[in-house]
Amino acid sequence: MKQKFSVKKDDKVLVIAGREKGKVGKVLKVIPDKDRAVVEKVNMIKRHTRPGQSSQGGILEREAPLDLSNLALLCPKCNQPVRGGRKELENGKSARFCRKCGEFMDN
Repeated sequence: MKQKFSVKKDDKVLVIAGREKGKVGKVLKVIPDKDRAVVEKVNMIKRHTRPGQSSQGGILEREAPLDLSNLALLCPKCNQPVRGGRKELENGKSARFCRKCGEFMDN
């Protein structure tokens, strides 16, 4: 069975550990098999690239993946870092909710 993560693409997250601690950003990509996520403008690295037919070479800056354990989900309503919970809906599906304010995070 596929594991359900508390963080999804386009969620706002807070970095709670590491050298980027305290930064807030939007999740661009989740890598489930490695338990990692790429967050916008967080954990920037320099990548030296060789020129190709379609791209010019040089030093590019891009985001590197962060471990999911170093991220805390920000509730869209109360704007605080929360540990999201899951509730089962009437139609049998589960949805994420904020444990602080009780608001559902999934539309």
